[in-house]
Amino acid sequence: MWRSLSLAVLLLGACSSSNHGLGPSQAPEITTQPTSQSVSVGETATFSVIATGTAPLAYQWQRNGTAITGATGSSYTTPATASTDNGATFRVTVSNAVSSITSTAATLTVTAAPSTTDVLTFHNDNSRSGQNLTETTLTPTTVTSTQFGLLRVLSADGLVDGQPLIASGLSVNGTPHNVVYVVTENDSVYSYDADTGAALVHVSVLGSGETPSDDRGCSQVTPQIGITSTPVIDRGSGAHGTIYVVAMSKDASGHYYQRLHALDLLTLAELPNSPVVIQATYPGTANNSVGTTSFDPAQYKERAGLLLVNGTLYTAWASHCDINPYNGWIIGYDQSTLTQTEVLNVTPNGSEGALWSSGGGMAADGTGNIYALVANGTFDTTLDASGFPLQGDYGNAFVKLSSSGPLQVTDYFDMDNTVAESNGDVDLGSGGPMLLPDQTDSTGVVRQLAVGAGKDGHLYVINRANMGKFSMSNNAIWEDMPGALPGGVWATPAYYQGTVYYGDVGGTLKAFGIQHALLGTTPTSQTSMSFGYPGTAPAVSANGSSNAIVWAVENSQPAVLHAFAAGNLATELYNSNQAANGRDRFGNGNKYMTPTIANGKVYVGTPAGVAVFGLLN
Repeated sequence: MWRSLSLAVLLLGACSSSNHGLGPSQAPEITTQPTSQSVSVGETATFSVIATGTAPLAYQWQRNGTAITGATGSSYTTPATASTDNGATFRVTVSNAVSSITSTAATLTVTAAPSTTDVLTFHNDNSRSGQNLTETTLTPTTVTSTQFGLLRVLSADGLVDGQPLIASGLSVNGTPHNVVYVVTENDSVYSYDADTGAALVHVSVLGSGETPSDDRGCSQVTPQIGITSTPVIDRGSGAHGTIYVVAMSKDASGHYYQRLHALDLLTLAELPNSPVVIQATYPGTANNSVGTTSFDPAQYKERAGLLLVNGTLYTAWASHCDINPYNGWIIGYDQSTLTQTEVLNVTPNGSEGALWSSGGGMAADGTGNIYALVANGTFDTTLDASGFPLQGDYGNAFVKLSSSGPLQVTDYFDMDNTVAESNGDVDLGSGGPMLLPDQTDSTGVVRQLAVGAGKDGHLYVINRANMGKFSMSNNAIWEDMPGALPGGVWATPAYYQGTVYYGDVGGTLKAFGIQHALLGTTPTSQTSMSFGYPGTAPAVSANGSSNAIVWAVENSQPAVLHAFAAGNLATELYNSNQAANGRDRFGNGNKYMTPTIANGKVYVGTPAGVAVFGLLN
């Protein structure tokens, strides 16, 4: 009896000793609670918890008290947020076999996305104003050599002649990025993260077995010709948006090609129907044609920036130097199908008349009228009853085109000495047109005006409703300012708050004020320094009506980026030669350099990439 009882006690003690060795099961305990998060619209937020307790631990996250399907880990990342997510609360219940515990609630704050600006076409808009009115970071106070300078150079495989373009807030792997697009004369298209400089995508648009074109015996674009013109972007076309580019190439047999490409904005992949080979014919006798003249891709380059108007992409064609035969071609394509829809030759029964714009581009108004400056070429001084050239030849003219119905000249201006100017290669085609906002004259009448200038030193102001046509005895236009730009213009001007900014060759950058729909004949201010060939194509950044800066690039060795106070160009805020030890120097000039300003940064094309400037800290 005693022995049995003792055995029972021993066995009970052994059993008790065994349970104590395993230890009692522990309920979950939260040692680190989720913390509130603040993000911008389009970003994600991640909530985390750290808990202890006997494994296994189970997690269930809740939003506003309701369980989130699949959210069963120790952390939870939201989808891309919207403004409606602001104020939502997130908590998690942690449980095991013993019990459960619920964390404190963390609050999600969703703010509006940072102010972002797109630059989708040459000089910011179809009027070619060159102004960005949403710049909040770069101000006359911050743009100094102590705070502002060269951040990086985005490397590329050739000359960057087209203006860099910006698409802001593009969704890359679910996260919004500001993206800069770069094209080169090696027929490459690049995208980079505009804020970090990280390379995103690089594609070549060359056909199989092809190379970029040689320079065609002309030193204007050399040593090769690929993508010369500024592309255009449509954010609403395709799955992610579309970038359109024109590229020149040649094959091993010596055949030359001009192609229009439509590329997905995110992947840079060719879209359906892309590319299309550019070819065209037009009625006329130009270049000894018999009834029809044809577009020869070897004789042209696409120098002017692309223009997108009401679903049609317009290309405008320049020659290689003045190497004949060539004419003035404008060719349009449906942006969705890339089907050719419009063809116009502005010298169909004559010669020359190319469309250059020195890297600028044709302009368009809100109703779809297109404006272009035509280079030296045949002009028919014999007019029809309506005052138009009898043979349809518009060499050295400022032309207005209707884009509704067949593309045709609906109005124009040509100077009284146009034949002499064309014969002397002193023409309008070296400059780019710019449309002014509506102006009110001294009688209270609203005027719609445009400006243009070329090699003859004049600044021409055109009434877009009545351009003046041609007279051998006078220039019957809104305003003719001879000698205003004595060095001649190889650039497009910029506009800001009643002021037009022009930079002629060998001259200063000048500001011409507008009062009662008239430009003052004397500059209201000008820079103290001059710009050598090809002058300068200015651009403007401002935050609405404040903090305006005029940016200009000097084509020198090394090239120089300048920033001037918009209200007084004599006040230079910054230039890239100021910092010690060449900190901000970015290489040699690259002829027609138009700066792009967006989201606190300035982008300048170079012979081997794009220089990026911004705040240093």
